[in-house]
Amino acid sequence: MQAYNLNHIRELESESIFVMREVAAQFERPVLLFSGGKDSIVMTHIALKSFSPARIPFPLLHIDTGHNFPETIKFRDSLIERINAQLIVGYVQESIDSGRAKEETGPNASRNVIQTVTLLDTIEKYGFDAAIGGGRRDEEKSRAKERVFSHRDFFGQWDPRNQRPELWNLYNGRKKDGEHFRVFPLSNWTEMDVWQYVLMENIEMPSLYFSHTRECVNRKGVLLAKSDYIELMEGEKWEEMRVRFRTIGDMSCTGATLSDAETVEEIILEVAAAINTERGSRADDKRSETSMEDRKKEGYF
Repeated sequence: MQAYNLNHIRELESESIFVMREVAAQFERPVLLFSGGKDSIVMTHIALKSFSPARIPFPLLHIDTGHNFPETIKFRDSLIERINAQLIVGYVQESIDSGRAKEETGPNASRNVIQTVTLLDTIEKYGFDAAIGGGRRDEEKSRAKERVFSHRDFFGQWDPRNQRPELWNLYNGRKKDGEHFRVFPLSNWTEMDVWQYVLMENIEMPSLYFSHTRECVNRKGVLLAKSDYIELMEGEKWEEMRVRFRTIGDMSCTGATLSDAETVEEIILEVAAAINTERGSRADDKRSETSMEDRKKEGYF
């Protein structure tokens, strides 16, 4: 890796460490949102560096849709044990059972949307006043509007017109009772930056990110992995493919990409040549032109 890139990545790391420490200083009950994906893993690594040699001073929160990749849950539990962190899990199934959320039906059904209910309920239950997320501005157009300290109202909603200015490295965490913030330490990172940092720091990643053989179905250009949560439509069939995942979420809507990249170095080369964004393989983002922004206004990550 070139020296220029090394300096660039270290500057991003320093900024993220500063944000982590600002969260610990300004808020009483922060929590780190953990999905088991690369961004949340990198955030956890940065949190460890931010407060070393002490433990991470806030818990990790995973919203479990019940439709996770088994590899994600296995990796999550192994990581939590290794770093001796506190893990809180909010279950979407409990939201459905209690009548707080209604499960979608049909071949394109997904729990990805209704996990917002579980997230907001969990934030309220534990009284969290800051939720640290792995969102990056390069991922999607609505996320490009985000501040590092993103204000949420009493209902957990996001108003892109009502955000505080962020001058230099000054972050305003003032809030009223019942309000909270979403904080994005990786906001200025790109997918390439994340993978270069993973290589630089030798961070362990789930096997899903590396090329492997898996049965998938091509649904309108999205390669969905075979699972109990996907119902084949007329004319569809499972096909064995060599794939990996650029983003990890609910199995019902997270698409794979054809790939032979088996190492972090090969992934970096692949990302450099990619013409589609990593969220271009997410079926939930294709429901409408404003699907992500609509969900964020309702309280999504």
